[in-house]
Amino acid sequence: MIGWALRWVFVCCAITFVCAGIAKLGPELLLNRTPASGTTVPVAANGAANNSLVYPTNQQGHVILDTVVNGASVRMLVDTGASLVTLTREDARAAGIVPSELAYTHRASTANGAVRIAPVTLREIRIGQLSIYNVPAAVLEHLNISLLGMSFLTRLQGYEMRDGKLTISW
Repeated sequence: MIGWALRWVFVCCAITFVCAGIAKLGPELLLNRTPASGTTVPVAANGAANNSLVYPTNQQGHVILDTVVNGASVRMLVDTGASLVTLTREDARAAGIVPSELAYTHRASTANGAVRIAPVTLREIRIGQLSIYNVPAAVLEHLNISLLGMSFLTRLQGYEMRDGKLTISW
């Protein structure tokens, strides 16, 4: 009889420890899963404020995010060297910007030389649960990937690149 009682005490203690471990580490274990190839999965920043996300760099050391611009899915390269959020013509069209209404009235200097740009204001850029509204941006004629530039990044509480991870907080 005592053996039976000791076994039940041991089983109850084991279940309690397992449940406590899952409660403490479960969210971290779920959030730190390895992403499928070609995708980026945000993870909660350890010890950071609730309004923080961490994105890993790709093999080239770049951070490419899946964003939503004016309700449309847009992949963007984080570029601290870009003054503005910059959209490709295709991404601008997906975001509801009519190509025939674009006025390429400004010029900008890029790493590839001077280019013509069409200034626009984006209603919303969303990354996960973070939304930034009325973001100054531009559309470039010859651009391979849209850029998440400083007109978005300066609206955050902060961002930091460390140990191959971009941490954004708001």
